[in-house]
Amino acid sequence: MEYSLGELARRLGLTLAGDPAVRVGRIAPLAEAGAGDLCFYADKKYRDALAATQAGAVILAPADQALCLVPTLVGDNPYLAYAHAGWLLHPPPAAPQGRHPSAVVDASARVDPSAWIGPCAVVEAEAEIGPGAFIGPGSVVGPRCRVGAETRLVARVTLCPEVRIGRRALLQPGCVIGRDGFGFARDGRRWFRMPQLGSVEIGDDVEIGANSCVDRGALQDTVIAAGAKIDNLIQIGHNCRIGENTAMAACSGISGSTRIGNDCTIGGAVGMAGHLEIGDNVHFTGMAMVTRSFPEPGVYSSGIPAMPNADWRKNAARFRHLDELTRRVKQLEAALATLTTAALPAGGEAPAGSSPSTPSPEREPD
Repeated sequence: MEYSLGELARRLGLTLAGDPAVRVGRIAPLAEAGAGDLCFYADKKYRDALAATQAGAVILAPADQALCLVPTLVGDNPYLAYAHAGWLLHPPPAAPQGRHPSAVVDASARVDPSAWIGPCAVVEAEAEIGPGAFIGPGSVVGPRCRVGAETRLVARVTLCPEVRIGRRALLQPGCVIGRDGFGFARDGRRWFRMPQLGSVEIGDDVEIGANSCVDRGALQDTVIAAGAKIDNLIQIGHNCRIGENTAMAACSGISGSTRIGNDCTIGGAVGMAGHLEIGDNVHFTGMAMVTRSFPEPGVYSSGIPAMPNADWRKNAARFRHLDELTRRVKQLEAALATLTTAALPAGGEAPAGSSPSTPSPEREPD
C-alpha cells in the first residue's frame, strides 16, 4: 500500500523534511532502497549506507538528520516509528470468517460468527472462541478453553484443557499451552506422576513464539500477564508467573514456581532455577544462569564469552585447581597475619612512620 510522505508524517507523528507529495510503498534496507522505498536508520554501523541511500525517505532521529541526503521523517524513536510504518505499508490480509469444511467443532463449543476455524482445526467441548479470533490450520482448542477476541493461533497450536487466553494474543506455529507440568514423586527407583490440577492463564496482547511450551500449574494456574513477549523454543514450567510487558528471548528455560516481575528482559539461552523471585525491571543478558532470587532492578550477567580454543583449554585446566588455590591463599594470609602480629612491639602498635609488615629502609646518606 502506498502513502505520501505528508500522510505518513501525520499518521506517525513525525517531522517531515522533504516533498510531502513523494510516495513510498514498501520498507527496504538502506543499501537496496529506491525512490519508492522507505528506510530507517538507528545504528551507526550503517552510516555509510545512509549517506549513499537512494530511498524515497528515511526515518531517523534528529541527531542523524544531517547525515542524510534524501527526505527524512524525524522522530525521537525511529525504530518504533519504523514498526508502525511497516504495518501501514504492509498490512496483514483481512482475516477470514466462518469454518473450513475440514474443521471439527464440537456441538457444545461457542464460536463467534466472526471467528475463523481453519483447515483440520479442532475445537473441543465447551470451548469458547471470541469475535475475530483465528484458529489456524491443524490447531487444537481443548475442552473448556477460552480464546479471546482477535487472538490468533497461527498453525498447529495446541491448547490443552481449560486454558484461558486474552484478547489480541498471537501464538506462533507449534507452541503448546497447558501440557502437564514436570512433576514426579520418587517411588523407590521409579518416578510416580503427580497430578497437575491447575491450568494456564494468558493475558491480553501476549505473544508466544514457535515451538514454545507453557506448562499448566500443579495446583494454581501458570500465568503470563498482559503484554508479555515470549520468543521461540522457550520452556516455562508449572506455576510460573511472568509479569506484564516482560520479554524473553529464544531458548530460555524457566523452572517451576519462579515469579518474574513486570518490564523485565530475559536474554537468549538464560536458565532459571525454580521457586525464585525476580523483581520488576530486572534484565538478564544472554546465557545467564540464574540460581538465586534478584528482587532489585538492574542488569545481571553470567556465562563465559567465546575465546580461542587453546586459551579455553588452558583456563579449563586451571579451573580444576581453583579450590586448592583458594585454600593456599587463605593459609598464606593466616601465616602473614601471624608474622605481622609477632613483629609488633609490646604495645601492639607499629612505630610511627613504619609499616607493621615491612621494616622502614635506612635513610641513605646525603
